[in-house]
Amino acid sequence: MKNTRVTTRAQESTNAIERLYITMRHLFNRGFYKPMGVSGETLRNALLQLRPEIYGSIAEEKAELDGLVYVLERLPEGIEQCRYINLTSDEGYGKAHFAPIIPPKRRRNCYRIDDEQMNIEITRGRSDIYDILTHLTFLFIESHKICKHVLIEDTAETIRDWGKLEAAFKKKKLTLADREVALIHTSNILNRPFEEVLEYHKKFATKAEPEKFLHIIYWMGKLAIEEEVTGNKRAITFTSMLRERLGHHIHGERWANTIKEVLAKNDLLSRPIHIISANMHSVMNSLFAKKALAKEYPKDGSLEIYKALSSHENHLLQKKVRDVARKNGMITIDDETGTNIDVQIFDLAKIGDDACCYDLPKGLSKEEKPVIFVMDYAFGEQAYETIDELLKPYKSKEKGDIFLDVASISIMGKAGILEGGKGDLMIPSAHIFEGTSDNYPFKNELCAKDFQGHGLEVFEGAMVTVLGTSLQNRDILKFFHKSTWNVIGLEMEGVHYQKAIQSASKIRKSIRGDVKVRYAYYASDNPLETGGTLASGGLGTTGVKPTYLITDRILEQIFNS
Repeated sequence: MKNTRVTTRAQESTNAIERLYITMRHLFNRGFYKPMGVSGETLRNALLQLRPEIYGSIAEEKAELDGLVYVLERLPEGIEQCRYINLTSDEGYGKAHFAPIIPPKRRRNCYRIDDEQMNIEITRGRSDIYDILTHLTFLFIESHKICKHVLIEDTAETIRDWGKLEAAFKKKKLTLADREVALIHTSNILNRPFEEVLEYHKKFATKAEPEKFLHIIYWMGKLAIEEEVTGNKRAITFTSMLRERLGHHIHGERWANTIKEVLAKNDLLSRPIHIISANMHSVMNSLFAKKALAKEYPKDGSLEIYKALSSHENHLLQKKVRDVARKNGMITIDDETGTNIDVQIFDLAKIGDDACCYDLPKGLSKEEKPVIFVMDYAFGEQAYETIDELLKPYKSKEKGDIFLDVASISIMGKAGILEGGKGDLMIPSAHIFEGTSDNYPFKNELCAKDFQGHGLEVFEGAMVTVLGTSLQNRDILKFFHKSTWNVIGLEMEGVHYQKAIQSASKIRKSIRGDVKVRYAYYASDNPLETGGTLASGGLGTTGVKPTYLITDRILEQIFNS
């Protein structure tokens, strides 16, 4: 009797992710492709087979609107109008008359070259390319759903609903009646209920563009219809300079050299350095906010202070804390290298009496007092590029190679959780690289006990580093969570950080071998929970408590080390 082995949904999804990565690399090396042509077919099919949670109903006939919101927040405004999308290196477009377009949820410079072309600068490595191509593939699949619904088969004619949407698009201003009529026809095109389409219209509307949703749907459909009728397909190209530069750490090297020059200028290279990867506010606020805002908040309600500082409207409070920080040894380095990673350096020898909320052990000399180095979040593989370059010795013309005295490296970030909810904590004991046999166990200086008693759930175990959060599939995540891997969450940088740390401390020996590492994450989403994916929206103030709790524990250990 023949033995037949049924492929599980998790295995099929794993194969689909592998095909996506291989195909994207192949298309990148090729230099161009047509997303809705033969060259883009493998990418489309793999994404449709994978059916990532964040893209919801991508494989169904109805339009996926949550996924559309998520994708358009990470792509440049106007991308749906462009027939030609050009992925470039930093090739000097900023020196021309073009104003950069920066997506709300991704720090990348994009330039609208003309009516048909968008250029997107890639300065953060392969993860940036995977992210963009995945989102663009989703966008093209959704645009062809619109085309399929409105184009009458075997003709170049469209259904009445499309004509009504086109008429609304051409009007300079819509009355309430005009808008509602257009949305009724749009709901038929998208195969979605009218009340749902009305909600998304409100989500997309801005003061400058009240009809933004209708315009996006129109442009998506228009270009897809033209592709189908005329055969003039959209194209994605990768410049030769981008293909030549990728993987050579050009931006990471510039970034690291700039920082080391600032450290050298301020005579900080020989001091114990504690590196923290975090945001650009929590370390500064934790160090100084309670003392700086003692008049505004006389009671010791640090969470209320941090919530107030997290509001975009409290500019005066934020400025007051920044001013105190600068007077007490904070140096800021705004990035000009293309990495989009800003830096803060805190010289703890310059902190005045009663200015800081933490105390160093008594009797330390100036040379023994540490320096805290805070870097903004890296993106995927960029974490390896930046930390790998930073941990190399500083090349001084007078003194030769100067090795940094890196005492600890702490990584705080947001991650997807596989048990628990938004705001809960994950303390990893190892990082597993999805799709490879690479895994990185380590001794984490932080543990679950450090965070107990604060009303948040805390999980300890392995975490998976993925090449893109948008590719995550429920079946794969369930397998990781329920199998002996004991995976508690997923993120994009852990493996890359740890690979650079281990390489510098164990192989190159450019930093001390006993460097302490700390990893802690708080949950931005739960991809195993219906309605709990990143497409369901941000954390809001839910993220304030875990952010500052993690920051406090990191700083406590640094000050007491």
